[in-house]
Amino acid sequence: MALRRCWGVAGVVPRLLWNSSVLPGASVPGGRSSVSQPHCKKFLLRGFSSAPPSTDVGYEQLKQLLASRKAIIIDVREPWELREYGFIPGSINVPLGQVNTALQLRPEEFQEKYGGEMPQQTDNVVFTCLAGIRSKNALTAAASLGYKDVHHYPGGWQDWVKNEQHN
Repeated sequence: MALRRCWGVAGVVPRLLWNSSVLPGASVPGGRSSVSQPHCKKFLLRGFSSAPPSTDVGYEQLKQLLASRKAIIIDVREPWELREYGFIPGSINVPLGQVNTALQLRPEEFQEKYGGEMPQQTDNVVFTCLAGIRSKNALTAAASLGYKDVHHYPGGWQDWVKNEQHN
């Protein structure tokens, strides 16, 4: 009922809702009613994400995490990419398309399939890829499965190589 009265939610309502059964009297071209609804309140629409607010890890921070073994680093690129371009030492390869399933395996199955320790939901997990796009998607998938301390390395392999060459 509120939608029928407040058709201007955030100034936009999908065109599918502009029909006479939803908005009686919507006869103005473009589907908008010429009747003003002063009693309607403006609504603030916002997106929701299951990812934690601060998720980026820089090169230096990643180096420290690797050295201290305080994180599980998961590279979500395809195996051929690791063979062709290289990988971050100490990382586990779980291709992006397998992340959701892999994080729901039993620990011994994960170990057998991916050759590394399966992260627990409370572990610090850092996802990486080539340039930070796939790792962000993996982070979102892990967070939706209940992983609490998930991060991603937005620079990915490209940033890693650049920084390693300077050191």
